[in-house]
Amino acid sequence: MGFDAQSQALPGVRALQPYQPGKPVSELQRELGLEQVIKLASNENPLGCSPQVQQALQPCLSTLAIYPDGAGFELRAALAQHHGLALEQVTLGNGSNDLLEIIAHTFLAHEHAAIVAQYAFAIYGLVVRAIGAELVVVPARDYGHDLVGMAAAITAQTRILFIANPNNPTGSCLSQAQLRTFMRTLPEHVVVVLDEAYLEYAEEGGVDAAAWLAEFPALIICRTFSKAYGLAALRIGYALSSPAIADLLNRVRQPFNVSTLGLVAARAALADQDFVARSRQVNAAGKAQLQRGLQNLGLKVLPSQGNFLCVDLARPAQAVYTALLARGVIVRPLAGYDLPQHLRISVGLEAENDLCLRALAEVLA
Repeated sequence: MGFDAQSQALPGVRALQPYQPGKPVSELQRELGLEQVIKLASNENPLGCSPQVQQALQPCLSTLAIYPDGAGFELRAALAQHHGLALEQVTLGNGSNDLLEIIAHTFLAHEHAAIVAQYAFAIYGLVVRAIGAELVVVPARDYGHDLVGMAAAITAQTRILFIANPNNPTGSCLSQAQLRTFMRTLPEHVVVVLDEAYLEYAEEGGVDAAAWLAEFPALIICRTFSKAYGLAALRIGYALSSPAIADLLNRVRQPFNVSTLGLVAARAALADQDFVARSRQVNAAGKAQLQRGLQNLGLKVLPSQGNFLCVDLARPAQAVYTALLARGVIVRPLAGYDLPQHLRISVGLEAENDLCLRALAEVLA
């Protein structure tokens, strides 16, 4: 008998299903020979990134043979100043997904458990199960986090509790009062990971929890430059925590996990808050446009504080998704999130939103 990879892998790894990203535009063009394709599947910023980012990257092209600053000093200093924290409280990651994995490896072993909400971001489950820890899924409340249920699920084995605010893919958002009350009830052995990837888009109820770190030493906040800042291709995120937690995360973090291009681009993006404000305005207008159009089609749209809408089609969504692909529109089916009748539609520019609505009307008719 030859080598059996399946039998040698960890049980948690064998049980995993790979994360399915949004379909690339180039792939659909190759498959169907389409010239015009719009992608509203991955919650990307339709404005791209700040022009200041592109200017800042030009000098970097002559330094590609040199390793980046492994400590990311200048970006960490800029982030610390932006959030009113110390440099020692910032950890950099290759996207916020990298940080979620670092956190899991820092605090979880196979005898531990982590708590997530139903319909929460799929990566939480992937990083927990890959380690072999128990994943406890608490049923959702109004498509969002049931904090009472999550608190009740805590045991002596619980080490991490994940909260996405706003939540992907449903768009739900907890208030500051809800979160602070919840945090004060938790036992000392539970680390709370507050994923604020979409916070810049939250029009109401969004909580920038950086100011809470002094009060809650077991809190870790994850943020990203992939969404409102428009740097998804460069894969850069960061975590804010106590210096003690950051010290542990940096022991697990791989060296040079953020590229020079990512470090420079993120600093330039952070400095252009006018671009972030414009992105928020474009998103609010586009979200209202999509919501009106979807409701005019008789569809239920979940309230969303992100740059996307979760839509209940009241029918299996996969066939609708496939029919939209044939019309050059890429959205995201949510069967993998136990929402087989739902699509997640990212907010695009006005013309892209209109094209999506017209294609969806044709399919549903």
